[in-house]
Amino acid sequence: MLKTGKLDSDLLKSLVFEKIKYRNDDVKVRPGIGEDCAVVSYGDFDCIMSTDPITAAASEVGRLAIHITCNDIASNGVQPLGILLAVMLPEGTTEEDVAEIMGQAADTASEVGVEIIGGHTEITPSVNQPVIVSTAIGKAPADTSQTGDLMEEGDFIMITKSVGLEGTGIIAGDYASQLEGVLTEEEIKRAVSFLDRVSVVKEGVAAGRVGTHGMHDITEGGVLGAVWEMCQIAGVGAELDCSAVPVEPETVKVCRHFGINELRLISSGSMVIIVAEDKVQQLTDAMDEIGVPISAVGRIKSRDFGVMMKAEGELLPVEPPETDELYKVVCKSE
Repeated sequence: MLKTGKLDSDLLKSLVFEKIKYRNDDVKVRPGIGEDCAVVSYGDFDCIMSTDPITAAASEVGRLAIHITCNDIASNGVQPLGILLAVMLPEGTTEEDVAEIMGQAADTASEVGVEIIGGHTEITPSVNQPVIVSTAIGKAPADTSQTGDLMEEGDFIMITKSVGLEGTGIIAGDYASQLEGVLTEEEIKRAVSFLDRVSVVKEGVAAGRVGTHGMHDITEGGVLGAVWEMCQIAGVGAELDCSAVPVEPETVKVCRHFGINELRLISSGSMVIIVAEDKVQQLTDAMDEIGVPISAVGRIKSRDFGVMMKAEGELLPVEPPETDELYKVVCKSE
């Protein structure tokens, strides 16, 4: 029986990617480990597309559905322009529930600057809580979107904001009663407010103007999974300094209480940006201009070095991403 969460990298290759046989010459970027988006040629422009579900959140599903795929488009340095939503709701859903979910989605789309251009909505016994699959699209001049296969030895690994924002916000919102005595009421409110910070569209577009060697929105598998996946794209290694990774104190408390690793926790709101050494200051200045904190957390190494992390004085291998830490909380609480 397969584990809860997205398929691990080996199964994704063997059960999904290797089953896809037909190839169209207009497709420039195809499915791959660490690839956030597909890129399709439309002559002078490229169409950038991404699709993702929201399955582990309950209270903020409409808002997160917009952010997750718009963030993917932004990881290519592109502003998303349209989004489609397939909304599947359980039996017992009320008109008020639909209005709440779509109100969240509409408000968030306005904040991000993306139009909801279509989709599908239904009530079905096939789900026991709301599930939304969103597909976002963007447009860029041909061959200008950012790509991770440009990563080179010596590049800096940069991270925006703090890791674990999305996971912490979901846990604090959906399982607040289990955090009584662990977080104060004020800390729980602040942790829930992390969901206000899960968009990376501003930093993705700003970094795209500077020029990067690849970006990756940190989703399932956390920052360790994101760095590992990016290294697979370019066939390089990395050395990540865990002590340099920014983490909010509320995230640390939540993770210690539930016995989960914040470096493996879903982290929409934080972007991994790979940048050449001579552009580190330019990137830092660009982030300062838009008010987004950014930290240098490691360097790209040779393939032979492997993907490694410095933790508590040791250099340890980074394992491929498995089930996200969030599901340990969700499954334990059901």
